[in-house]
Amino acid sequence: MTSSLREKICISLAGLLFMTAIYMVFVYAPTERVMGPIQKIFYFHLSCALVTFLSFFTAFVSAIVYLIKKDLKWDILGAASVEIGLVFTTLVLATGMLWGRPVWNAWWTWDPRLTTSLILWFIYGSYFILRSSVDRQEKRAVFCAVLAIVGFVDVPIVFLSARLWRTIHPVVIRAGSIDMAPAMITTLIVALIAFTCLWGLLLYQRTRTLTLAGRVRLLERQLDGEGI
Repeated sequence: MTSSLREKICISLAGLLFMTAIYMVFVYAPTERVMGPIQKIFYFHLSCALVTFLSFFTAFVSAIVYLIKKDLKWDILGAASVEIGLVFTTLVLATGMLWGRPVWNAWWTWDPRLTTSLILWFIYGSYFILRSSVDRQEKRAVFCAVLAIVGFVDVPIVFLSARLWRTIHPVVIRAGSIDMAPAMITTLIVALIAFTCLWGLLLYQRTRTLTLAGRVRLLERQLDGEGI
């Protein structure tokens, strides 16, 4: 099986999972009794949060491996992971605001979960500012790896914030129980799987794109050095 065929199969599978998830969210899953239809944003909100955590964890691991092996492929994987994570952190904040407006009667509140999530967005946003401000590739990779490792400290804080401090953010998944109907749990699982597949595809594509871009820059420097 060629890589092109595998890629097409993965894209088709992800598309099928997404269509299934959308059907289950809006048709199969029951409407929440208190919040009504607005609660259905939850399935996308939590799925985006999962992808965010996966991305930053991948960047965290990639940074450690890069500092040990000094292999730039891990720097590229880390950069791709942070880029995807930043996009999905933005989606987490956006869907949270859309959910919170009718439920809390406010677009934003300085709740611990929201505040720590915004801090996470700023931390990894600064990752790209740092990446674009350092010219030397090896030096840039080291600085970005350190920031990816230090920045990951905020990820468990975001996850535990609703449990550590007083918060108006709902805690649906507790130790040993999930405060949801069985149909809602099934829908959530399908949505999480669909977003995880999307994450894998995006990570593969972005890593490959950054790798090719690095090769192009290397060829350009070689041609410049030869005076062509």
